Amino acid sequence: MINVGVLGATGAVGQRFVQLLAEHPLFHLKTLTASDRSAGRLYRDVVNWRLDVPFPKNAGNITVSRTDVDSLKDVDLVFSALPAEIAGKIETECAEAGIGVCSNAATHRMEPDIPLVIPELNPDHLGLIDVQRDRGRDGFIVTNPNCSTIVMCMSFAPIRQFSFTDVRVATLQAISGAGFAGIPAMTIFDNVVPYIGSEEEKMERETQKIMGSLDGNSIRPAPFSVSACCHRVPVIDGHTMSLWLDIKEPVETIREAFMNYSPPIRDLPSQPPFSVQFMTEQDRPQPRLDRMRGNGMTVSVGRLREGIRYVAMGHNTIRGAAGASVLNAELIHSRKYL
Repeated sequence: MINVGVLGATGAVGQRFVQLLAEHPLFHLKTLTASDRSAGRLYRDVVNWRLDVPFPKNAGNITVSRTDVDSLKDVDLVFSALPAEIAGKIETECAEAGIGVCSNAATHRMEPDIPLVIPELNPDHLGLIDVQRDRGRDGFIVTNPNCSTIVMCMSFAPIRQFSFTDVRVATLQAISGAGFAGIPAMTIFDNVVPYIGSEEEKMERETQKIMGSLDGNSIRPAPFSVSACCHRVPVIDGHTMSLWLDIKEPVETIREAFMNYSPPIRDLPSQPPFSVQFMTEQDRPQPRLDRMRGNGMTVSVGRLREGIRYVAMGHNTIRGAAGASVLNAELIHSRKYL
């Protein structure tokens, strides 16, 4: 078992990490960090558990530590649920101290020698870990994309063999993406907010890195453009999006590709039987009905039409955040980087 920790364990994504790691077959959850006011107290006494799953009792007896490298001496890998403005310094310090970092934070995603990974799409980008180590870093940093970027890019996996140069996407994003206290009720109730700070830019930039190719010590961006328009809607969990791709093949060919998709990476503990599930019902996918497919790790696709136009939906705090980072760690373990 590999000893692991969670940075920022009391927040929305931090709680997901704790849930997913509490009984993990590869990782032993040893250290949880939070703010100074929580340090020195038992996790069960400081966390306001808000997930719709039972509180993992074996995590409750862990004494919360301060978020610094000195608190992480007994772990080999940390999962970062820290806010971007805090994550950069501590994640870098961890990597330089020989600790592996799987980060959900945006801080390092676009740095040239740090992989931005979705295992089903670009597992070879983990080669950038070797680049980091060649430059003197004993540990490493691996990031997962923004939650909406993951859902969109996963929908490309079955059809990436077809040529396209233009992607347009309109998202309907759940309120949990903003954290527990992120959106006042009077703002989101009976409303749609047509702006999420920096979200559109993340989708446009990150996608080109993920779908790009490893070229020596860097990533060559994907040869297509992305134009995004992001909206916050009064749904608790599950990001839904409509996509338009300029694929020339007939819709029947694209439908067959979706229905016959088999992911290239298999046998990772958190990977669902279907990473992308194609739905034939005319009114699916829907967040309330479909977000927990594959224990929240499956991206559902439907409403495929001429154009090529379709709808994609995935659980934003599981597949789009903590689950994505845990899956990355499983891939890193399978590639002998731990």
